[in-house]
Amino acid sequence: MNNPFPGMNPYLEGALWSDVHHEMASAIRQLIAPKVSPKYITRIETYTVKDTAAEEEIGIMYPYVALLLRDKTAKPRVTEQGVATLTPPTTAIRGTQSYLEVQVPVIEIRDRQNQQLITAIELLSPVNKRGQGLKQYREKREVLIRDGIHFVDIDLLRRGKRPFAHPLVPKSHYLITLVRSREERTNIWAINVRDTLPTIPIPLQEADEDVALDLGKALEICFERGLYHLSLDYNELPPKPKFGEDDLKWIKELMVS
Repeated sequence: MNNPFPGMNPYLEGALWSDVHHEMASAIRQLIAPKVSPKYITRIETYTVKDTAAEEEIGIMYPYVALLLRDKTAKPRVTEQGVATLTPPTTAIRGTQSYLEVQVPVIEIRDRQNQQLITAIELLSPVNKRGQGLKQYREKREVLIRDGIHFVDIDLLRRGKRPFAHPLVPKSHYLITLVRSREERTNIWAINVRDTLPTIPIPLQEADEDVALDLGKALEICFERGLYHLSLDYNELPPKPKFGEDDLKWIKELMVS
């Protein structure tokens, strides 16, 4: 079964997102690599972000077991004198850290001759859109742009805060931005759940023309590889945040069509 939505499938924003994130990165690389070779090479690199607010994702992105690996062996114990009973802990969680380490993929286009980073394509994770993770992401984004790297930001998640905030940015469910090196403007694609995903330009070095990235095709490849239709229940509401009544009605009608 193919993706029933014309563009982004909001049901993918839930517990499947981690897998979708990596598959989408792989599909984007698959589409771009032949277009930029042999002058450029395309790689998927990962970096680690500490998710200090993982409890916000329980039941959405992180399975319960990933957060609470409980030790069920704790039992009441009696002292040798048989007088005082020790109170057992409420629960025991393996490990002492108060955060989860999230691996985030980024697609890099590099000049093959000298390995110079030319373009970075980021697909956002929930951890990139809140708290310390949002702050770190914005700082990283500014550093890359300042260093003359083209930066493409693909946000296919409705929850969280947008890394690029500006009063003129249209309100939309999803957002894609492109900042070209040495340009003082941000190109924006505002996308809603009823829209198809756009084909966007991916800039290279100044002497070379942009290459086209069909995000709709990338999502199609991702959906087919992951066989996500086997894991999605369209009888349930999409993951939070809740859609408006008009969009929710449209989704329900789409599911029965």
